[in-house]
Amino acid sequence: MELKNKTILIVGASSGIGRNVASILSKSNNRIIICARRQSQLDSLHKEICDNGSLSLSICTDALNEEQAREAIKKSIEEFGNIDVALLNVGDGPAFNMSKSSVKEIMGNMQLNYATLVNFLVPLIAHMKHNKSGIIVHTNSLAGFLGLPMQGPYCAAKAACRILMDTCRTELKPFGIKFVSVYPGFVATQRVSDDGIPAPFEISEQVAAKHIIKAISCERTDYLFPFVTGALIRLALMLPKRVTGFLLSKSVPADY
Repeated sequence: MELKNKTILIVGASSGIGRNVASILSKSNNRIIICARRQSQLDSLHKEICDNGSLSLSICTDALNEEQAREAIKKSIEEFGNIDVALLNVGDGPAFNMSKSSVKEIMGNMQLNYATLVNFLVPLIAHMKHNKSGIIVHTNSLAGFLGLPMQGPYCAAKAACRILMDTCRTELKPFGIKFVSVYPGFVATQRVSDDGIPAPFEISEQVAAKHIIKAISCERTDYLFPFVTGALIRLALMLPKRVTGFLLSKSVPADY
């Protein structure tokens, strides 16, 4: 799909990767719907999109709220008639210590990463099923393939998202809906700047945004990036678990 003259929904657009995707796509005469919780950041992005020659609809939305997510889809359709592409770019992966983490912390992270996907996924499927077309893109993580030290709950949540997207891809193919899962490695966002987790082969938000746009344009089923980190994950999945576990244990800080 050529991402020009399209209606594109970006959830989690106020900062980081989502904001950079919106900024880049706003230079191609698109209609861009931006959703996030922080109205002030949405306002500045809305202005940037319009200044770049695209149309914009800003909707202050909490992705954890099912009703607000459904209403955001409804408003988008009322404004522009349809949604061609939806990028669901919501989630968080703070450091966890499973010897100290509470049930509330672990389940909260599952909600933040999995429920936010489901809240938008269901109304988007209903809309695109009716139109017999559309692309739903989810920003997953390379952490969704392995149980990484210090990120267990996040890995589990992203793995759940990966499996759900795989199922949707198979079930909804007859309705013309396509699903793209993107799996970034370490991205230098403001949120992770001091989280204490090692970040080998880290890339910038701008580079990550360009990778995601490439994945959507090529309609890639699964897109792992950057290349080196993605290749290491593929290799790890082929190794016996005892070998992978031994190697991963070396990344745990001695005082953790």
